[in-house]
Amino acid sequence: MNPVTYAFGITAAVLALIAIVELMRRGTLRERHAVWWFVGGVLALVIAIFPQTLTWAAQVLGVSVPTNLVFFVAIGLLFLVSLQYGAELTRIEEKLRTLAERSAFQENRIAELERAIRDQTSDPGPSRDGDGT
Repeated sequence: MNPVTYAFGITAAVLALIAIVELMRRGTLRERHAVWWFVGGVLALVIAIFPQTLTWAAQVLGVSVPTNLVFFVAIGLLFLVSLQYGAELTRIEEKLRTLAERSAFQENRIAELERAIRDQTSDPGPSRDGDGT
């Protein structure tokens, strides 16, 4: 393997892992969302450091071209990330719908209370001037 390619692979994998950790540190990426990205980064680093591992894994799994195994694993990881985000989005949409319903009920209740208070203050009630009218 060309030393430049070897160094580039290791550098790219390390930079990816640093980016993932930095995003988690800043709070931009939560830990539960970073799991699959971190797994992919670690796999990329292992393959970059030990390229013969990819050839060995491809032979064990019966894949004729090791690069195809890389694409298959990458697509699999992206599928898992997409599935995780889809599940998270569904959960958040349900919470949002519940909150919107609660908010609508509260707004309706506040409007009714304001209307009742307004009706009470605008109705003068019985006269107190003594003439009975």
